[in-house]
Amino acid sequence: QAASQVSDVFFNNNSYIQSNTWIIGLFMAIAVGVVIIGGITAIGRVAEILVPFMCGIYMIAGFVIIFFHYKYIPQAIFSILDGAVSPDSIKGGIAGVILQGFQRASFSNEAGIGSAPIAHAAVKTNEPITQGMVGLLEPFIDTVVVCTMTALIIVISKTYTGNDLNGIAITSAAFAQVISWFPYVLAIAVLLFAYATMLSWSYYGSKSWNYLFGASKFSDLSFKFIFCCFTIIGSSMTLDNVVVFSDAMIFAMAIPNIVGLYVMANEIKVDLKAYLKR
Repeated sequence: QAASQVSDVFFNNNSYIQSNTWIIGLFMAIAVGVVIIGGITAIGRVAEILVPFMCGIYMIAGFVIIFFHYKYIPQAIFSILDGAVSPDSIKGGIAGVILQGFQRASFSNEAGIGSAPIAHAAVKTNEPITQGMVGLLEPFIDTVVVCTMTALIIVISKTYTGNDLNGIAITSAAFAQVISWFPYVLAIAVLLFAYATMLSWSYYGSKSWNYLFGASKFSDLSFKFIFCCFTIIGSSMTLDNVVVFSDAMIFAMAIPNIVGLYVMANEIKVDLKAYLKR
């Protein structure tokens, strides 16, 4: 999706680039490979600079859009609530909410699927519970704050109706309504979001791969090579295929992880009480 957005915004007059987004994927793969070969230390150094920067860019741009449409904020909030609790929505949308809502939520913040703890486990601390606190903060920022702001921008600008746009293109059209060059800002933010996500998931995959096939240098490098190859393949696929495959894999991850959470709930409760007491 990031490759397609960058192609549309920066190369809108180049039909070759638009039909060969794998070229952007190749550059992404090289950029990812340069960092992930250095391991978790290199990934951490890049992420601690990249993540606040990209989130800041996106939120500043979002606040500008909302400021220009501030009169429509109450109406937008009412539309969201009305669409969620109206009789027609409740009658026909429960299944859709359960399926689509849960899928997009898991895709957005990874809560409950067991991936983020792989990164938290690499942190050196005498208080593991503090990593749980950080883990609770992550979905609040990216879902409650960032995604709510995105929803307001889309509803206020009404770019979700009367067109054939989907995915990030809807948000891009909303940004363009205020300032014509805002889609460039969004394209950069999307590219950075995608890059940071690939860095973190490469580490998750690497740890899992080494667990299954042994923690050797050859095993580690072979996974990183395969990961970079799939970055190129993913950039050339249609978004629907990528999303469907991702949803299936995330669902498969969530089942054993949620079972494990229930099994360990009492132990976590004891550790939390001890931490809060100290």
